[in-house]
Amino acid sequence: MSEVLDSHPQLLQGAWITVQITVLGAVLALVLALAFGVAGAARAVWMRAVNRLYVEFFRGAAALVLMYWLFYSLPLVGLRFTPMAAAVLALGLNYGAYGAEVVRGSINAVPKAQYEAAVALNLRPAQRMRRVILPQAVALMLPPFGNLLIELMKATAVVSLVTIADLTFRAQQIQANTGETAATYALVLVVYFVIAQVLQRLVRLLEHRTERMLGRRPRRGALREVPAPAGGAPR
Repeated sequence: MSEVLDSHPQLLQGAWITVQITVLGAVLALVLALAFGVAGAARAVWMRAVNRLYVEFFRGAAALVLMYWLFYSLPLVGLRFTPMAAAVLALGLNYGAYGAEVVRGSINAVPKAQYEAAVALNLRPAQRMRRVILPQAVALMLPPFGNLLIELMKATAVVSLVTIADLTFRAQQIQANTGETAATYALVLVVYFVIAQVLQRLVRLLEHRTERMLGRRPRRGALREVPAPAGGAPR
């Protein structure tokens, strides 16, 4: 166990790579999810068709297969990606498809009365979506987005197969050098758990902030003790 603990600089380097891939993949997935999710909730048939094409293809494709295809197959036709770019693109495309369905469902879950109120205010469709619908839909998106973020982080464990020295890759090196299988992977399990808890905490903070902005949760200090009426309580 002491040999494994002495190798903690390698684990920290791998954990930092894992965090970078998670953040970059999540940003790409979020952009794709918002774009295709809004398209899926649009009235235009062609926009909904584009949404279905993207969602069905990338949701049905394994992230590892996409990664292999981007890193090993596309160079055969002249398109080359760095290992980091291939990993981020594969994870972003895959989890963006799941996120697009979350966005579409959240937009459709906003009460119809909100649409009618936005129309009564003479807002244009883009204004309705940006000012009325999306802010309320975001509060519905965040909990499932938190789950997808954790799943994306765990999926980074396969990026070592495209030569990226992430946390899992470093663990394999340490296990090969020390022969301590149980201790090595127990420590790696703890590191993944810590990363997941930090990400989940950040999502929870965003949830609370969004609810306060929508007036669903009182701000700190907003509730004060109501003063007693003059003359004391009635008898």
